[in-house]
Formats: sequence, structure tokens, C-alpha cells
Amino acid sequence: MRFLKYTVLTLIVLFALAGAAVVGLYYYVKDDLPSVETLRDVRLQIPMQVYSADGRLISQFGEQRRIPLTLDEIPQPMIDAILATEDSRFYEHRGVDPIGVMRAFRVLVVTGEIREGASTITMQLARNFFLSRERVWMRKVKEAFIAVHIEQKLSKDEILELYLNKLALGHRAYGVGAAAQVYYGRELHELTLAEIATIAGLPQGPSILNPISNPQASVQRRRIVLRRMLDEGYISRAEYDAAFNAPVTARYHGAEIEVNAPFLAEMVRQETVDRFGLEAAYTAGLRVYTTVKSEHQLAAEFALQENLHAYDERHGYRGPQQQLWGFDPERFFRAEEDTRRPLPDEATLETMLRHGGARWTDQEIIQYVNRQPRFGRLQHAVVVGVHEQSVDIILRGGMQHTLEWDRLDWARQYIDNERQGRAPQRAADILNEGDHILVRPFDDGWKLAQVPGPSSAIVALHPQTGAIQSIVGGYSFSLSQFNRATQAKRQVGSTIKPFIYAAAFEHDFTLASLVNDAPITQWNPGSGVAWRPRNSPDVYDGPIRLREALARSKNVVSVRLIRDVGVDRTADYLARFGFAPHEIPRNESLSLGSASFTPLELARAFAVFANGGHLVDPYFIDRIEDQDGNIIYQANPRYACARCAESEYRETHAIDPETPLQQEFHQAPQVISEQTAFLITEALQSAIWGGGSWAHQTGWNGTGWRAQSLRNRNIAGKTGTTNDVRDTWFAGYSQGTVSAVWVGFDNLEFALGRTSLNANLGRQRQPIVGSEAGGTTALPGWILYMERVIGDVDTSPYELPSGMMSVRIDQPTGKLTNRSDHTSMFEYFVRGTEPKEFADSDGRRPQLFEDDDGLFR
Repeated sequence: MRFLKYTVLTLIVLFALAGAAVVGLYYYVKDDLPSVETLRDVRLQIPMQVYSADGRLISQFGEQRRIPLTLDEIPQPMIDAILATEDSRFYEHRGVDPIGVMRAFRVLVVTGEIREGASTITMQLARNFFLSRERVWMRKVKEAFIAVHIEQKLSKDEILELYLNKLALGHRAYGVGAAAQVYYGRELHELTLAEIATIAGLPQGPSILNPISNPQASVQRRRIVLRRMLDEGYISRAEYDAAFNAPVTARYHGAEIEVNAPFLAEMVRQETVDRFGLEAAYTAGLRVYTTVKSEHQLAAEFALQENLHAYDERHGYRGPQQQLWGFDPERFFRAEEDTRRPLPDEATLETMLRHGGARWTDQEIIQYVNRQPRFGRLQHAVVVGVHEQSVDIILRGGMQHTLEWDRLDWARQYIDNERQGRAPQRAADILNEGDHILVRPFDDGWKLAQVPGPSSAIVALHPQTGAIQSIVGGYSFSLSQFNRATQAKRQVGSTIKPFIYAAAFEHDFTLASLVNDAPITQWNPGSGVAWRPRNSPDVYDGPIRLREALARSKNVVSVRLIRDVGVDRTADYLARFGFAPHEIPRNESLSLGSASFTPLELARAFAVFANGGHLVDPYFIDRIEDQDGNIIYQANPRYACARCAESEYRETHAIDPETPLQQEFHQAPQVISEQTAFLITEALQSAIWGGGSWAHQTGWNGTGWRAQSLRNRNIAGKTGTTNDVRDTWFAGYSQGTVSAVWVGFDNLEFALGRTSLNANLGRQRQPIVGSEAGGTTALPGWILYMERVIGDVDTSPYELPSGMMSVRIDQPTGKLTNRSDHTSMFEYFVRGTEPKEFADSDGRRPQLFEDDDGLFR
């Protein structure tokens, strides 16, 4: 009895001491313990997502990929797998599991090492939110106390839901929802038992147990999870056996991008960071909806890339990327300075030297192709067989394909931008076995390709609001992040002329005014050099009506107009279109396009003509929502017609005219008259459709005649080419869209050059020959874009503004006429500016002559 009494007393003392120790430890660390109240309003780090106007994902920004799920949205097998592996008594303990602690203590006594941490799910949650992973006793003490507090504040289901969404599971995946997307590219409820078990095994070592970095270790861990689920009765023996031997199916899946618009995504990222700060932009789960329609963006991307490939194919093939076998090492290293071809990486060079001239194995070819970077629509391939007029290739993943002759025959030798070699006659004239080449999608197969030499940009916006409809800043964002649509200021060439003419129209000129299209020579006594602006082509027609002069882009006429209006007055007038005044040259070269603007600035300026004279502000973010779907930012654009916009909004949303609206409709400023905008549009429609009578040999084409293929007489546009053909442009519009296309080399030293006819292709497959220009280089890209979007934008005719009239004029003289034959036409005038005199009965055009100003009024 005495022994029993002492034993009981000892136990009581020990328990008291233990309790006192726990109380002492609690007060010792109490001040360092965080408040678990924050868990009730916890905001998990969720990346920013960028969407198109029609709700398709464009991009995702953030260090952590997370897809928050409620407990009801998480499939039961995933919950069972986590509980079985991490904390089978989760619903029984109060944050700290005494049985688990005793088990860990026994292991420590037996082995002398800390092999089990006795951490419950609640303790892991405490560590993940508030503590580090440092393996020290004091951290475990704090972890236990915080876990007890958490159990007092939150329900078991709330704790488990937070835990499953907080877990770090490797490859920047946080939470089981994100892990399902990263490793399997599917939603969590779509996973198999084996895949669920794989994810459930990751919390103990996400970097070393994940199925991408270490498939073997992942399989072993998966089997442990499955065994625990079997032991706990969550799965049957048959389910266990099927999942036990399942193959590893995981591979890395990036964000499920539905629309490729990296240049737009970067614009959104910068704007959002500027507005909300870096941390909120990357972690607050913002959803940014842009103004861009997905189909328009895809059309712009396709048009830009296809147009650049067309240019490159006209100018010849620069050769394969590398010759992997069948090469002379000494010759190879002597040619190392050849910058046209990139040097091979170390692994490739090692394989090349090991094989010498011998063919690589298929496995080596596949490994080589698989590690090549991707960009644009181009795919890497290796030539493994050359026939008379076809070649066999191996692409990424081991896919084999044959390039037939019609996919190769364009590839005559590139000499320089001005010259091309002879058309090839057989495949061996182009490629050899062992060549590392690039191919691009073409019809139902592939076509030989190369990275285009020049660059390009396309931007389209809605002329009534300024909402950007599509924007592409270059061939591939992975090749260059420089956004040429918004950052590249390039000389605009003849696309400046509509603004010069608009200034003239507001200074007493009309579409029927005659200006002398004759050579100009201006002697500069200071420099001792004569300035001789010339037409392109170098053809002069004498007195010419301004409608035809603008449509045919007559340079000397533009010079005469700026002289009459005045350089300073013209420059001030151009500033109305949103161009920065300090970027507008104040000399006569302005009339020929010496000013440099970005494609977006040019599109905004042309929108003034398209919308009746109003200057709208381009914008690309429609609204931003927080992670709960609340709108925290809404664009508030200025409308070209605020009254029209409000009326359309009321009609669309069935809102009574007397009901006040929360949304405001602001009027964009009127910077030119509606009548002037209409006259410019008329002339620019002629730039596409021309005029005169072809039957009577008086017909003429405008510089944008290729756009006739769109078969729409309500579109207008203007080409632009700099004197040295370093920049080419086309800006076109209708009532529902305005877009600008630029093509040129990033390096200002390079000109776009000229091309000769490729005998293999003939005039049907390659109609563009001669010098590159706005109408041959930029316009085809604009046409490719419009072909895909024209059915989705307003192309209705422009209504005649008030204060205007049309009268029949004599085409050669621009004067009134009573004739109704091919020599006459109806022309538009602002009322009061129409001609008052009738043409002579013979209707002859005044003779060509050179004079001081060349103006006929």
C-alpha cells in the first residue's frame, strides 16, 4: 500500500509539473503567438487573371497558382487520401493528438532521433500560415498552442478547407485544385484515384516527391498513400490494386490560356500594377476583363504572322538553323562568325562531334527537337530524308511528316533584301539530311519556314469609344517583348496626307479643287542643295483634283497644300488628332510623312475621320473584379456620340428613357468638323476603289486597290511608305473599326527592299513583285485581318452630314457640268464651297506647267 501511495503521489506530482511546464511554456511564448482571428478573414494568394471581352483567359500573373475550392467542391477521395496520410484522427482530437505525440516520443526514445513530428493537420495549418519549417523544439511548442487556438475559433471543416487550399504542392501549385491543373491539366473532380493519391502524397516533400521532377519517388509515395487509404477502409482491394500499378501520367501544364495575346497581357499587367500596386496585382485574385474580343485578337495574330511570312518567302530562304550531321567540323568552326545561324548548345555540339558525319539516331533527334524553344507558329524539325521534290522530317514528340514540293518551292536563295537567287528545281537545292529547319502550319500540314526578318504591329480600336479591339506588338513575344504597337515611333510616310488634306479642306479647298501635280525644285542657298520632292512612282499628271490626288498619294500635291495652308498652321491642326505637338516637324517634310508616331497613335488619329470628328481615348481594360466578383474598376470612356451611346444602352438593357442611369456617358471633344471628316473618308474610299472610266481609258486605281478583295465600298484607308522603304503602313477604317498595320525592320539601317518574280510560283501564287511599299507590304496584312473580322463590325455607309450637298462636276476640271457621261461625276461639298462656274464645252484638263504654287482657285 505504501508503494502504491508513493506511485500515485509521484504521478500526481509529475502531472502537476507537466501542467505547470505547459502553463509556463504558454506564458513564455504567449507574446510571440499570432492572432488566429485572421484565419476567419484569410485571403489566400490568388494570381491575377486577364480575360478577353468574351470571357476567355488571356494570361495569369502571380508567384503562386491557386484555384480556391470549397470543401463541397473537393471530391471525397481526395479528402480521404489526405486524412489517411496526414492525420487519420483529425475529427477526433482538438488540434494536438496525444496518441500521435506518444508515438513520436516512443520513436525518439528507441532511436534517439526525431523521425516523427506528430503534427496534425491543424498544426500543419498553423505552421503554413504563421511559422517556418525550422525543426526546433520551440517551433513545435508554438505550433501546438496555435493549433489549439485554431480549433477553438474554427470548425473542423473550415480547418480542412483552409489546409487543402493552402498546401504547397510543387511547381508553384498551391492547393489541391491548382495541383490538379499543374500536373494533369484537368479539374480535381476529373482525376483518377492514382492521380489523387499522387497529389495527396506531395505535402511531405513537394519538391522531391512530385511526379514531374522525380517520377520514381512519386510512385513509391503514391503507393504509401494508397496503402493508408486501404487500411483506413476508404478504398477496396480492387481499387487499390488498379491504382497501385497505374502509370505516371503527370506532365507540366501551364495556365490554360485560351487566347494568345501576350503583348496585351503585359499592357494589362503594367496598368494593374500602377493602379493597385505589385502585391495586390499578383496576389489579390483580381480578374481583369479587357476590351479585346478573342476572335479579333486571334485574327490579328494570324494576319501579322502570315503577312510577315509572305514577305520573307518573297525575299528568299536564308538556310537551315543548323546542320546536325554531314558537316565538316573545321569548316563549321571557321564559319562560327556567321550570325545568320545560332550556335548550337553544348549538348547539341557534343552530339555533333561524337557522330561526325554519321546520322543521328531517331531518339537523339527527338530529344534535340524537344528541347528547342517555341515561338510564334513555328515548329522545329530535322530533315531525315531528301527525295527529288520532297523531304522527310521529324518534329517535336517524334511526329514524322513529308514536305511536298508545293511546301518547299518558294525557297530560292536569299542574297540580300534587293536580290534573290534562282528558283530551285529539286529538294536538294534547298535542304540536306541533318538540317535543323523551321516549319509552320499550312492547310492540313506543314510548310518550310524561317523566322521573319522584319517586324510588324497591328492595332485596332473602336472609333466611337477608343476601346482596343485587338493588338499585336510583334511576331512573337518570346522573341522580343518590345511592343511595337505602342512603343515603336516610326516615320509614317504618306499616311500623314489625310491630315494635311483635312487642314486644306478647312482652308477653302474641296475634293474638286485642282492642284498642279508637277515636279518641284526648291533651292536652299544655305546648304547649296536643291530639295526635289518626287512622286512614287515618278509620274506627274498636271492639274489634278484633290480626291484623286489623295487616293493616288501624290507627294508634290501634298507639298503644295502645306505651303498654301502654312507649315505652322498645319502642324497646329495635326495636334488636334492627338499627336504630341513636339513630335510634329515644323517644316515642309511634314507633308511627306517625316513625323514619327506609333501604330496606336496613328489608329487613334484615323478614328477622328471614322467617327465624325471626335478625338477618343484608347483604353484596353473594361473592368476589374475582385476575387468575390465585385467590380472595383469600371472604364468610363468618352464617346464620339454620347447621346447615341446612352440611347443604345437604354435600348439594350430595356431601361425607360426617364429612368436615371448610374453609368455616365461623356462626350469626346469635337476636334474637326463632321463635314471635313466625311470628305476625307470619301477620298480614302477612292484610295481603295479608284475612279474614272476604264472603258473609256480614264480609269485610275488608288494605292489601296488590293482592299477591293473585301468587296465592301464603305471601308476607307491610306497606304504609307517612307522614301527609303524602311517603314510601310496601312491605316483603314469603317464605322465600327479602325486599324493600323506597320511593317519594317527594328534596325533602322535595313530597308525592306524589293523582290523579283519567283519562276516556281508564277503570278497566281506570288502577285507581289518589285519594290516593297505600303500597298504591297502592310496592306496585305490589313486585308488578312479584315477578312476575319469584317462580318463582326459595323461597315454601314456613312450618312451625309448636315450642311453638305452633292453636285455634278466635270472630272478633268472640277467645275460644274451638265453632262451625264463618263467625263462627269457627283461630288460632295460643304454648302457654299461648291463650284460656281461651268466647265468649257470640250471639258479638257488644263495643261501641265510648273509655277510658283500650282494652285487653281
